[in-house]
This record gives sequence, structure tokens and C-alpha cells, in this order.
Amino acid sequence: MAYEDLRDWIAALERAGELKTIRTEVDPILEITEITDRVSKNAGTGVPPAQPGGPALLFKNVKGHPGAQVLINQFGSARRMNLALEVDALDQVADRIRAFMDVKSPQGFLDKVKMLPMLAEMGKFFPRTVATGPCKEVIKRDNFSLFDFPILQCWPKDAGRFITLPCVVSRDPRTGKRNVGMYRLQIYDERTTGMHWQRQKQGAEHYREALRAAAQVDAGASVPARASAAVDVMARTSGGSVLIEGDRPRGKMEVAVAIGTDPALTFSAIVPAPPDVEEYLIAGFLRQKPVELVKCETLDLEVPAAAEIVLEGHVHLDELRTEGPFGDHTGYYSLEDLYPVFHVSCITHRKNPIYSTTIVGKPPMEDGWMGKAVERIFLPLMRLTIPELVDINLPVEGIFHNLMLVSIRKSYPGQARKVMNAIWSLGQAMFTKCIIVVDEDVNVQDIGEVTLKVLNHIDPERDIQFTLGPVDSLDHSSRLPNYGSKMGIDATRKWPSEGFARPWPDEILMDEKTKALVDSKWKALTKEMGID
Repeated sequence: MAYEDLRDWIAALERAGELKTIRTEVDPILEITEITDRVSKNAGTGVPPAQPGGPALLFKNVKGHPGAQVLINQFGSARRMNLALEVDALDQVADRIRAFMDVKSPQGFLDKVKMLPMLAEMGKFFPRTVATGPCKEVIKRDNFSLFDFPILQCWPKDAGRFITLPCVVSRDPRTGKRNVGMYRLQIYDERTTGMHWQRQKQGAEHYREALRAAAQVDAGASVPARASAAVDVMARTSGGSVLIEGDRPRGKMEVAVAIGTDPALTFSAIVPAPPDVEEYLIAGFLRQKPVELVKCETLDLEVPAAAEIVLEGHVHLDELRTEGPFGDHTGYYSLEDLYPVFHVSCITHRKNPIYSTTIVGKPPMEDGWMGKAVERIFLPLMRLTIPELVDINLPVEGIFHNLMLVSIRKSYPGQARKVMNAIWSLGQAMFTKCIIVVDEDVNVQDIGEVTLKVLNHIDPERDIQFTLGPVDSLDHSSRLPNYGSKMGIDATRKWPSEGFARPWPDEILMDEKTKALVDSKWKALTKEMGID
């Protein structure tokens, strides 16, 4: 059965021995980060290497916030990611996705009848709106402050406190479709935050659509050059709080933020789903039960009924403000930049809400386990576009967008380069700085094997290609913000049809007869060698 809410999930973690409750007083300014970082890296915790990630932590004595509770590191291990999605292995989710994708168009009446059970199952994933929910237990339109919550400052040079695990809900002003994304929020004051919409994120596209619509109204029937400049204004980098200059777009855009949702919904907010697929639907698919939604008090938006905390407000279309620096998952501080400003006008929450958060920094950390889950679950979707794909690996040290290892079923010359370009055309994968392509018999999950095979197989001048294009906003090394170079390495065996005339040597492998013979003696041998 799906977890009803964050509290149901916390109870499950406790039953599974995956949660530690901390009653020692801790400070949300830096101290919780230092504790969690040590736990997630097993530094001095006594946790054996076979259990990487450490436990989830529930802090119950937070300095300056009597009675408050902070949950962190809830997704910080392979086992907890499986628990969160209620599977024994993440490949089970991938198999379910593959089953839906393998459905063929019905050819006759009997085929249509056979599809009815699957159609009925799909129908139960769609979110449903209810009259009210736990998130409405306390409603504050006045006399509230964001500082009432134990929001963390994670790292010493952070610009302040940041909400780091929010489900940010917005609506496309053109199509009306909802989006739930995870964008950090820097706390400016009691009722105002930054809205860190990186340019490629769907929330940022909703903002640009609102800018275009407002500029079109200002201009009459057309969108002039000044509107295009306004749409691109998020790329500007200057300090201070500013308004968009000139005949600027006016108005505001509704935004709601849910904090402390059930694990499937929280995870759904980070998945690189196509824009037309709503995250509430993805969460329903993952939890095998629809997400219950309630209408906001002051907005025409729907939020998870069982969320711990909901912030309601607006992003003004004529206002940008400096956001950052922020200690990011690259292991470096992301630089300050101009972003929209979120004005909170109403807060609803459960009685005694539990504040759910995360930290990012040098890997391995909690976000690495979430990224690996995305890797496994969405491999079937990548195969829709790249059918020769066998497996992929995004090493946590590559922080998702710096390195992708890919194995393929090679059928024709130049195929590895085709695969590189196909990956660079796929959504968030377009930011991958380095792609290494190997043959299908190379286990890309084994970094040692990949290193051996790649360095043996490549002629650098022949097999490395460079291209220019969009790069991740967090890439501090690119020549320009959001634009730089990417590298692909073809480490597959080279064929004569690829201009390789020399013989390719055989790999050293023991014959099966000898291996079987040694297998039969191995128990006795290991006992004699003292390694049993």
C-alpha cells in the first residue's frame, strides 16, 4: 500500500531500522549539515562500508524552534530508495514502465478487450481533488513568518537559509498544464524568497510564457524586441534587486510550494519527465495510488492534501533579485545570479508540522541516491529514442551532468557518435559534459572495467569529438553561462568500415572447462589459503 503521507513514511523508516531520532540540541545554521554530511559519508559513524549512506535522521530538538522536527537523509541509501518506491529493486519500476510502453495498438475487438485491465490500471494513477486535507489544519493569512520553520543554512558561504526539498507547483499560462518541480528557495525575509528557476526547467518556461503574454498585452498584438529581452533577462548577472527595465511586462504568476510530501511525490518532482506528463500522475504511477489534491486558499492551484506545509504566493513578472551563492551538488558554491522573487501571501500547514529538507555538496550525498534511481527508472524511456542502448551509468562523482557511461549494441560504423548526439538531444541529458560509449559486453556499472577498456580502445585524436551547445547552469567552467563545449568518446571496438585496418586483439579470458574445474575445487582451495 502507498504511503499516505510523510508521517506514514517516517513510521515505515522506523520499522525498517532506517531512522535515527536525535534529541541532542542542534542548530539549523550549519550544524545539521555537518552532522548529516558525516552520516551520509559514514565519516566516524561506525557504519560499515556495506551500508553506505547512513540512516535517515529526525531531529527533535532544533535550536530556536521549540517543538519543531526536521527530517533529512530520507532517500540517502539504495535500500531507502527502494523502500520509498515500495519495490525490492528499482528495476521493478523500470519493468512496469516498459510494460506500458510495450502495449501495441489493438487490431480487433478481442485485442481491445484484453487492454481493458491495463486501461483501468492507468486510470487509477490520475490525481483526484478532495474537499480538504491535513495541510489545512492551520491556515495563516496574516501574522506568519518563514522564520517560524527550522529552515537550514547549509554551508558557511551560503547567502542565507534555503528551502531545499520543495515541490513547487505552477501552471502553464498558455496550456493550463500543471508542473511540480524542485527549485531551491533562498529566504530573503519573513515573506519573500528567491525562486531558483534554472532556465531549462519547466517552472522557468511557465515564467517565460507569463512574460511573453504580459509583453504581448503591453505591445498590442505583437511581441516586440523588448519583450524578447525581458524573456531572456534571467541570464543577466548583476547584483542587487532590480526591475525589468523599459516597457516591462507587468503582472504576477501564481505559485504554490508544498514541503513534506509522501516520498513518491517528492521524488517525482526531480524526475526529467516530458513537459506534457504531469508529476502528480508520475507520483500516482510510482505509488500505485492517486495523489489527493486540495485547492489552495488564495490561488487557482492544487496542492497535495497531506503535505506538512504549503506556501501560497506569487512571482512578480517585473522583479528580479540576486540569489545565491549556494553550496551545490558540484562540491562548489554556485555563483549568485538574478532570479524571480516569490512573495508568500498565505501559509497552511498541519499541526506541529515536520520540516523535510536535504543538503547537497561533495558526493556521495542523499541526492546521489535519488539521481541513481532516476537513472535506473528512466532507462526504458531513453531506449524509445535510442533502441541500441544496453545500459547507462551516471557515476555520483560526475554529479549527474558531467559524465555518462553508455553501452550499446553496435550494428554499423559511426553508431557510437550517433548515440552521443541522440543523448545530447534528450531533455536534461543535453547538459551531459562527457559521454563515453562502449560495447555491450562492457559492464558500465564497473568503473574499473570501463577504465581498462576505454583506455585500451581509444586513439584520442580519432575517437574524441567535441561539440558546442547548452550546458548546465551550475557549470562554473564553461566559457559563458549556460553555453559551452561537450565531449564524446567512442570507446567501442573499431571496424574496418570505420577505417581501422589493423587486427583487433582478443581479450584475455579463461576457457570454461578450466573455470569449471577450479570451481569444483574452490571451497577446498580457499580453506587451505585461509580466505574462506
